Amino acid sequence: MKNTALTETHISLGAKMVPFAGYSMPVQYEGINAEHQVVRNSVGVFDVSHMGEFILKGERALELIQKVTSNDASKLVEGKVQYSCLPNETGGIVDDLLVYRIDSNTYMLVVNASNIEKDWNWISKFNTYGVELKDISERTALLAVQGPKAAEALQSLTETDLSSMEYYSFKKGKFAGIENVLISATGYTGAGGFELYFDSSHAEEVWRAIFEAGAPYGIRPIGLGARDTLRLEMGFCLYGNDIDDYTSPLEAGLGWITKFNKDFVNAAQLAEQKQNKPARKLIGFEMIDRGIPRHDYEIVDRSGNNIGKVTSGTQSPSLQKAIGLGYVKPEFSTVGSEIFINIRNNPVKAQVVKLPFYKG
Repeated sequence: MKNTALTETHISLGAKMVPFAGYSMPVQYEGINAEHQVVRNSVGVFDVSHMGEFILKGERALELIQKVTSNDASKLVEGKVQYSCLPNETGGIVDDLLVYRIDSNTYMLVVNASNIEKDWNWISKFNTYGVELKDISERTALLAVQGPKAAEALQSLTETDLSSMEYYSFKKGKFAGIENVLISATGYTGAGGFELYFDSSHAEEVWRAIFEAGAPYGIRPIGLGARDTLRLEMGFCLYGNDIDDYTSPLEAGLGWITKFNKDFVNAAQLAEQKQNKPARKLIGFEMIDRGIPRHDYEIVDRSGNNIGKVTSGTQSPSLQKAIGLGYVKPEFSTVGSEIFINIRNNPVKAQVVKLPFYKG
């Protein structure tokens, strides 16, 4: 089991630690619901240093990225970030990721912790462009400071004007006295905020500085449990649950990051799927009757016929109702459609709703 540079800090704060993607990670401190509300209403800090970071460098770095990712990275300018995915050759997704354009010859890819080796091997397989690949995951710490008070809580630590940073942009500079910190505004909670990438040797120092600066704003450490309920309220996909090697980006509602104006891995088959319409679609639903949907629960129609399965589900702390994501046959994907979730062999009524669940 690997540790992040802050594992001992989490333990000292009383975090409940669990194995996650090969790392010992804090799932909660004071409780998922309380931590969820902290992020929605003020500001919280996630240690997500388990995520993977690759640097791609060279004159043809963009060509390699264009080949392996579904989105059009040629649209990126310096200081901008793009959400994308790595399609496989059989219609599924190797991983979803973020693409950062550092300069015209340098990019950073941020990938899911459980897929670091898989993604590295996949991208390397297509590197016939002479691009220099560097895996900096082990030495990179990543903190996500999320919530409506994030900019105020962090502003005293940097000269970068945080309140003026646009969504999916980033800047490099000094933060908490540390040089070369990459500050980005992407977020996985829907509550606003920033991600800080820096050398892991400074992790404890940066963590302390953030909590001192954020103290007047009620800043709290937040575990992966609340990260999951927050992202689910926004309808954001989680790799391994809602998307995987067997789900296509079109089925998953990720047509907006699948651009057919370029050649990329499996583009022809995905274009054909787009034309013929996918055989299933990812939907958001909320429970009408009492019951909490869970991963892999069967979705059925009124007559009890199987029409799909749940990929994510929880009791929403913000909405005080049970919500979920799942794949169903297209005819059941329209907003307002009645579906049933098989909970312990009991079909419980639910309704398809428009995403995101939480409107803020």
